[in-house]
This record gives sequence, structure tokens and C-alpha cells, in this order.
Amino acid sequence: MAAKQAIFSKEAFKFFRDLKRNNYKDWMAANRERYQSAVVQPLRKLMEEMAPTVLKLDPRFETTGRRGANLSRINNDIRFSKDKTLYKTHMYLKFSVPISAELESGQLYTGISTDVVTAGFRMYGGSKRKESPLALIADSRIAKNPRWLAQLKRRLGRKYESYWYSIAKGQWTQRNGWPTNEEWSKVQAWIVRRKFSPTAAMRATFPNEIAKIYRDVYPLLKFISIPK
Repeated sequence: MAAKQAIFSKEAFKFFRDLKRNNYKDWMAANRERYQSAVVQPLRKLMEEMAPTVLKLDPRFETTGRRGANLSRINNDIRFSKDKTLYKTHMYLKFSVPISAELESGQLYTGISTDVVTAGFRMYGGSKRKESPLALIADSRIAKNPRWLAQLKRRLGRKYESYWYSIAKGQWTQRNGWPTNEEWSKVQAWIVRRKFSPTAAMRATFPNEIAKIYRDVYPLLKFISIPK
């Protein structure tokens, strides 16, 4: 799958850097068209490029392009965040499988920010882990296959960064590395990813790299969060 031309340009990264310095409503209103052309349209183009790859992995993946379903929102929900800036200085393309009206699987994702692009797998259990796929699907599978986590680390550990979150004294705490069987019940979120420089993301071959990453980490997403 070769793109005819690069999807991202330096303008996407410059937009986020400028937004970081000018994070207020009037500036965003004046730069709305720039945001659409430099960030939203390239992310939609990447979604179109990736849709055949993810649908081949599982035809249940959401690929409608809806905001929230495939593209994250740039507005920051300051009601529940310690960060009270109005706009996020990053955006994500994401693919998940709807499980029920309330649940969705983990995500294959690509994120772009001021100076870096990341891509891989991510899974968040939310405030109630016991009601998330981490507990409802993954707990029993890992109990039945206790070597799976170690095997996954051997397969992906040299190419991908892994970190996860637990809750300690009511606070989300990041743990670097790969979770073990003993730690699994504490996992509230898990990210396995690769990082790219802006220059790498501006190459015409970038979609090919993302497609390979999605194929690499899809078995993780499937095992952790997709029902049979």
C-alpha cells in the first residue's frame, strides 16, 4: 500500500506548536480553516488509507470516520481535567471494534502532536475496571494462558515501547515496561507503541509503516479486548 504523496506536512506540527502558545478561543476561531487543512484532512486521509488494512484484520472495526469514533476531539473537556487549557495540542486517529452499546475494544491508533507521532495499541479500562474488557475478556484468557504476556514481550519488546497504568492511592500511576501475570489485575490501561519524528511522518511511505504496526499489534488487541 504505497501513498502517492506524503499525507502529513510540517504545517500539522507547526499548527500544534502555535496552538500551544495561543491556547484560547479567539485564536482557534481565526485558525479554524488552518486546523482543518493541516490536521483534520490529513488524519481523514490516513484513515482512508488504513481502512482496508484494519477491515482485513477484522471487518467489525469502525471505519465511518465519525468524530469521536475514528478521530479524537481537539476541545479539552475541562470539567474533569486538571488541564484547564481549552484545546488539546494533539489528535488521534483510532480504530476500535464495538462490543456493545456501552463497550468497545482497545484501539489501533496513530497520534500526532507538537513534535512527535506515535502509533500502536492502547486500551483504557475507565473508572471501573471490572466492567471493562480488561476484566470481562482479558482476565480469563490470561488465566488460561499464563505464558501469553511473556510471549508477547519476546515478540514485540525489541520494536515497541510498553507502559501501563495502575491506580495507587486514588491516583493513576504510570508503570514503564510490560505487565507481568502478577501485575495484571492492577492494569487499568496499557499502551504499546512506536514513536516517529515529524520527518518520518512526512514521508510518502508513512502509511505503509502504520499498516505494519497495526498488523503487529492487532493480535494483542484481539486477545485483550475482542470477544470471539
